[in-house]
Amino acid sequence: MFKAWFATPLWARVLLALILGAVAGYFWGPGAESIKIVGDVFIDFIKMLIVPLIFLSVVAGVAAIGDLGKLGSVGWRAILLFVVTGQAAVWLGLGLGTFFMPGVGLDTSGIDMGPVPDPAPFEWREMLRSMIPVSPVKVMADVNVLPLIVFSLLVGIGILLAKREEDKDGPTHGAVSAVARAFDAGAVIFQKITMVVMELTPFGVFALIAWVVGTLGLDAVAALGKLVALNYGGCLLIIFVMYIFILLLSRVSVIGFFRGMIDAIAVAYSTASSSATLPVTLRCTQRNLGVSRPTSSFIVSLGSTINMDGTAMYLGLATLFGAQIFGVDLSWGDYGMIALLATVGSIGAAGIPGGGLVMMGAIFTAVGVPLETIAFVAGVDRIMDMMRTATNVTGDATVTVATATMLGEIDKAELASADDV
Repeated sequence: MFKAWFATPLWARVLLALILGAVAGYFWGPGAESIKIVGDVFIDFIKMLIVPLIFLSVVAGVAAIGDLGKLGSVGWRAILLFVVTGQAAVWLGLGLGTFFMPGVGLDTSGIDMGPVPDPAPFEWREMLRSMIPVSPVKVMADVNVLPLIVFSLLVGIGILLAKREEDKDGPTHGAVSAVARAFDAGAVIFQKITMVVMELTPFGVFALIAWVVGTLGLDAVAALGKLVALNYGGCLLIIFVMYIFILLLSRVSVIGFFRGMIDAIAVAYSTASSSATLPVTLRCTQRNLGVSRPTSSFIVSLGSTINMDGTAMYLGLATLFGAQIFGVDLSWGDYGMIALLATVGSIGAAGIPGGGLVMMGAIFTAVGVPLETIAFVAGVDRIMDMMRTATNVTGDATVTVATATMLGEIDKAELASADDV
């Protein structure tokens, strides 16, 4: 039996666990919460890998790129794609909210209200300062991903600059090259550890999905069915229209892409956390999609914090939902403000479960939508957040593949191959 289990591709085991977990949760009901501990243990193992994997992979990746010019070439292409897809996503959310009007005529009497948060005005100065790793040790201890990436980039750039002097007979006598090789070896070691932890994925996914379906139930979803359906529909449009369009422009196998990413998408859906899924996304992009390690390490790590297309789409949709419930008229100027704040605010969501709820307060306050809207959607936010996170992670991989294609940093034969792990 064990031989047959391990002979089955991991993506097939994860997909089966996803389906069986939903069925088990539906029939088990609230009792499914008793196995949530299995999912929590799986998430803890994944979280264990986040800091060392980001730090070692980004430093090793930047050092392996070889020169600052090439690093800049990778960076601006990826960031441009992230911004363009983010803007397209938020305008899609605004369009869905305007056309289908999920808040018009809604009977709010049957909705379990969550807490109403305090106003959270958008403060760009604080957001900018939060990116600076004042204490790298504290950043690592708090698993604060964005400043960790900034610190890792600076260490990698420092190695590049020191190595340039060393190549000109500098005083370090090969020590810098040895440090670069040490970071590279560390990244490889933690990728192997990731592959070991990934064997727990089917069990973690089964437990988490059973818990969500069993405890949430269908009644909560039915009360806000239109909003939930639009959230899922918008995310599917992003994945199967925008992302596939980008993949086709990049001339890569669409089937090979999704087959190679199914593990990461399933983990993202069950954990509702882009950051927790990061180790899996890195493994999938490198091993299954054939993207070079330096390129994938940099772009995927960056994308896990600044690329939140699913979240941006939902922030636009949810703002219109609240405006329709409370009868707030929004102008085109308000739409533009929503688009700007949703794109920037999705970065502030930081890849954490429920991050979208945090950012709603800032956007609602800016355009005059009552914060009580958050209380209406809080009960079903988890099930919507799962789909948004799966979209975010798929977007990270799409931009990684597209950028790697532009720079010739991808093995398309590996991406098209069915030899995935």
